[in-house]
Amino acid sequence: MAVLAEMDLKVILISLLLGVFCYCNPQKEGNECISANAKHCGECIQAGAKCGWCEQENFLKQGEALSTRCDEVESLKDRGCNDSQIQNPTGKKWVITNKRVTNRKKVTGVETNKPKPEEITQIQPQKLRLNLRSGQPQSFDLKFKRAEDYPIDLYYLMDLSYSMKDDLENVKNLGTSLMLEMKKITSDFHIGFGSFVEKTVMPYISTTPSKLLNPCTGDQNCTSPFSYKNVLSLTSDGNMFNSLVGKQQISGNLDSPEGGFDAIMQVAVCGKEIGWRNVTRLLVFSTDAGFHFAGDGKLGGIVLPNDGKCHLEDNVYTMSHYYDYPSIAHLVQKLSDNNIQTIFAVTEEFQPVYQELKNLIPKSAVGTLSANSSNVINLIIDAYNSLSSEVILDNSKLPEGVEIEYKSQCKNGVVNDKDDGRKCSNISIGDEVNFNITVTSKGCPNEGKSETIKIKPLGFTEEVEIILNFICDCQCQNNDVVKKSEKCSLNGTFECGACRCFEGRVGRNCECSSNDMATDDMDQTCRKDNSTDICSNNGECVCGTCECKKRPNPEERYSGQFCECDNFNCDRSENKLCGGNGRCVCRECICDPMWSGRACDCSLDNSTCLATNKQICNGRGRCECGVCKCTDPKFQGPTCETCPTCPGVCAEHKLCVQCRAFGTGEKMKTCKEECSYFNLITVKDRNKLPQPNDYPYPVMHCKERDANDCWFYYTYAVNDTEREVHVVDKLDCPSGPDIIPIVAGVVAGIVLIGLALLLIWKLLMIIHDRREFAKFEKEKMNAKWDTQENPIYKSPINQFQNPNYGRKAAVL
Repeated sequence: MAVLAEMDLKVILISLLLGVFCYCNPQKEGNECISANAKHCGECIQAGAKCGWCEQENFLKQGEALSTRCDEVESLKDRGCNDSQIQNPTGKKWVITNKRVTNRKKVTGVETNKPKPEEITQIQPQKLRLNLRSGQPQSFDLKFKRAEDYPIDLYYLMDLSYSMKDDLENVKNLGTSLMLEMKKITSDFHIGFGSFVEKTVMPYISTTPSKLLNPCTGDQNCTSPFSYKNVLSLTSDGNMFNSLVGKQQISGNLDSPEGGFDAIMQVAVCGKEIGWRNVTRLLVFSTDAGFHFAGDGKLGGIVLPNDGKCHLEDNVYTMSHYYDYPSIAHLVQKLSDNNIQTIFAVTEEFQPVYQELKNLIPKSAVGTLSANSSNVINLIIDAYNSLSSEVILDNSKLPEGVEIEYKSQCKNGVVNDKDDGRKCSNISIGDEVNFNITVTSKGCPNEGKSETIKIKPLGFTEEVEIILNFICDCQCQNNDVVKKSEKCSLNGTFECGACRCFEGRVGRNCECSSNDMATDDMDQTCRKDNSTDICSNNGECVCGTCECKKRPNPEERYSGQFCECDNFNCDRSENKLCGGNGRCVCRECICDPMWSGRACDCSLDNSTCLATNKQICNGRGRCECGVCKCTDPKFQGPTCETCPTCPGVCAEHKLCVQCRAFGTGEKMKTCKEECSYFNLITVKDRNKLPQPNDYPYPVMHCKERDANDCWFYYTYAVNDTEREVHVVDKLDCPSGPDIIPIVAGVVAGIVLIGLALLLIWKLLMIIHDRREFAKFEKEKMNAKWDTQENPIYKSPINQFQNPNYGRKAAVL
């Protein structure tokens, strides 16, 4: 297991190293013009913006395929194609309609010559035509300016379920109040009103007869349930709004979510019935509940998807029981198509739900509705200001292969690109913003037929119409075309300097049938010197003629009758083909003037060998390939003027070496000015200095003394054109007596002598004591003592006899 783990670790390391190598040394990508393998001019120009087609008849060399007429324009010129013979069409743009944006200000009182809404221009230009070449972008500038006093249509769509009873009372006076507030923004304001409840089928409402007449409980008098009703089309009469809304009654339903999406869809698509004008369109959606969307209709047995069409009869939506609720995506499309900006006025409880919905619907806003809708006017004004402060460009569906990029130049110099390039924020009415729009195509979509796309600011009816024409063919394909040309053996069309063979025919002149290509006789003519290799393994035999392979690098080519030549296998110098001073022709360098050698690396210019005395190599050498070869080994340098080993060299450079290496000496103050003529390299010790046999050029060893009697060591040499000095980084100075070791030695000597004397004294004392002890022991052995007969001994006991007591002795 350990061996396997070690092998796995080695494999991982090798893989990482290979990955790093591949990353650090990426292969050069192939030229898109060469890779296209174009057979005619149209295919060539569609391959890329840099591709051109050479129609010069004698352009192709022997062995080159037809597709090599297609290459980068600069490469074609280098290969000898006349500039006038290169087909390289370029895209163009034309501005067809360019009406200036309207500079209009709001005036008080009655305005004379007041323009109609359709006469107001907020976007410029209005119509363009672009001729697109594949891979070649075309750009144009678009200007947007929000006109002052621009007309506004506002449609108030209200939930009339029972929970909105208190809200209806406040909305009844909305018309005139909102008119007064909107007059501060625009003098041309229309307002409308619609209401919704729910689909009129179970389980959304109760279908019992009594509940169909009055869905409310108790003594509440409610109107019959309905899906959507257009109560008042857009009008400038605020009093009519108040009058009609005042007659509305609350209705009821069973479930909590409402059928508001059905109502929004009808408001968006029934433009004629609602009365929408081509002005700013605002839809205020007021509710205190959530919403049903596509798929929820299955609860009521409704499975048919919403068709997105108007179904109003007598201003009532009549197909709620037949079509399902619309999806959010369907709703977004219809609101965008009809330039309607939506304001969701919802209670705080459902703010998160509608905030998520706002993120899916462009040009929409969410406001918090009070419990009884008393703040609805301020909510509408704030939401309108928020919507009008942002400009977002949107485009219609693009043809396949067409891309569009936006870059915006907004207010206060703010520049946005990529995804943010479509929009500008914090825009006030009357501010002007600019967009740079780039359109690029790849190939020829829809077989080159013209396409039309439209760009417009979301929420506005104005748009820019762009007609796209695609450049799919060259001009030479329409002029001087000869069908069944003799140049093509009557088997092809001669166009753009080459034959375009009919089906089943091949060859440069369409001289062969595709069925006869792989014959031995034809292959034989493609072998050089009866070799077994067809076209030297560098091409294919087509109709008895070699067509050489193409290289990924467009500058590298095979050529020759048998593809035996190439222009990339010549000698190199300094990693450059032919030293960068010649051309590689059939694997041999053809040098430019004043250059010679196998790799064109030998210059014939002797000016680089002139010494200061104007002699070639100072008279001490010969000039070879622009470089002096000194005949006298003592001299070296670019012109043989330097003698690093001549007497006096060490003394000549002493002061400069001293000041640069150690910062001392007479030239210490002028060191930078006078001593920068050599490269200084420091080493640790004398063994690290260059030795004479280590280098191909002479090295002079030097030993010099400074004012403090310190020695320093260095070497001097001339390496080609540079002077090198290696110096030991430490000075070798004479050293005085070292006091500390001396003192330490004396002290140590005294201590050692004292210890030796003490040891000797101790040893003598031990010997003396042992001798005395031995003598004592000997005398003790010889002594004869008798304690009973000691003449000086006196017993401590005295005896007395009492003559009167039995004549016995008494002891005292």
